[in-house]
Amino acid sequence: MTDETNPVPTSGGPGRAAFAFIFVTVLLDMMALGIVIPVLPKLIKAFMGGDTASAAHVVGYFGAAWAFMQFVFQPVLGALSDRFGRRPVIILSNLGLGFDYILMALSPNIWFLFVGRLISGITAASFSTAGAYIADVTAPEKRAARFGMLGAAFGLGFVIGPAVGGLLGEVSLKLPFWGAAVLSLINAAYGTLVLPESLARERRAAFSWRRANPIGSLRLLGSSSTLTRLALAGFLQRFAHGSLPSMFVLYADYRYGWSAKTVGLALAAVGISQMIVSGGLVRPAIARLGERGAMMLGLFSGSVGFALYGYAPNGTIFMLALPFVALWGLANPAIQSLATRQVSQREQGQLQGAQSSLGGIADMVGPLLFSQVFAAGIAVTAAVHLPGAPYYLSALFVTGALFVCWQVTRPVPVLAE
Repeated sequence: MTDETNPVPTSGGPGRAAFAFIFVTVLLDMMALGIVIPVLPKLIKAFMGGDTASAAHVVGYFGAAWAFMQFVFQPVLGALSDRFGRRPVIILSNLGLGFDYILMALSPNIWFLFVGRLISGITAASFSTAGAYIADVTAPEKRAARFGMLGAAFGLGFVIGPAVGGLLGEVSLKLPFWGAAVLSLINAAYGTLVLPESLARERRAAFSWRRANPIGSLRLLGSSSTLTRLALAGFLQRFAHGSLPSMFVLYADYRYGWSAKTVGLALAAVGISQMIVSGGLVRPAIARLGERGAMMLGLFSGSVGFALYGYAPNGTIFMLALPFVALWGLANPAIQSLATRQVSQREQGQLQGAQSSLGGIADMVGPLLFSQVFAAGIAVTAAVHLPGAPYYLSALFVTGALFVCWQVTRPVPVLAE
């Protein structure tokens, strides 16, 4: 076990080893999350008597409640990681998630399941803390590539998790929750045994409720115009992304008649695409195009991909849009890297908490908006039958992020003297 008084450095072999530890941590987290994605909306639909439109409304409420917990508690956990280190926050988060998945596996009704989602919104902190961890152990000029590799861990988790979840869901809609619980508890044990601390004691900041509460943490994002605009772009992206976990399963079930198994395999394909881009294309794209060029290409591709999702009249065309949405993954590592350069080492946890809190607002409003738009688009009283409306809306949000990033990163003209 690594001594917390001697954290890993930001370069060399130990730094790479520490990144490998956090890569595995995020991988196991995403596998656990991915396992339940193909079945959670279907379980809600089963509790709602099998009505898709009613289930769409409830899925939106579930997503908003989960995001509200994130909004409130992520800044607290980010500030705690600045005070006590990243390692204990990650370990306790995974331990809490493991017990929460058990709670949801035992749920006898939709209200019991709802309580489980509230708890998971509180304990799902390791993603943002992992971002602070990477900022701790990585030199600024290498952070975009490392954030890209972290995206590959997300992708690999989504390759394995949804595929396994879809297969387990064919046996029982609650079996994937047991699988997710096992993975989360294994991750907690893994962190306890081998995950090194990344934040030196002398670099830790005193805990303050002013910094830890959501409103206080968001003030950091207003500390410079560049950080504010990068945060806005991240918010628009996160808002658009909300249409995927909240609507994907119900959309595919309604429009294409996909089973839990098919949805799981489709999500695995999404994960493979994301893994290829994040793990294999981010670094060469940034080397060839620069952070700005890679970011612009990613945002443009994401906008096109979402528009194709909304249009796709069949599953084949829907899947053909995957490469465009996958290329969207070029944008976020560059945005994250630029943001981490705007704050000090002592504020990295607060930054990640603030970004997560802002993302929590997007996740809180997004599922409600997208679910209502989807329900309205498929209602028998709708003037125009438009099931793809949520994805058309997402395309508009990504286009907005594209405009903001283009503006904030454009070269400043040098005036002749």
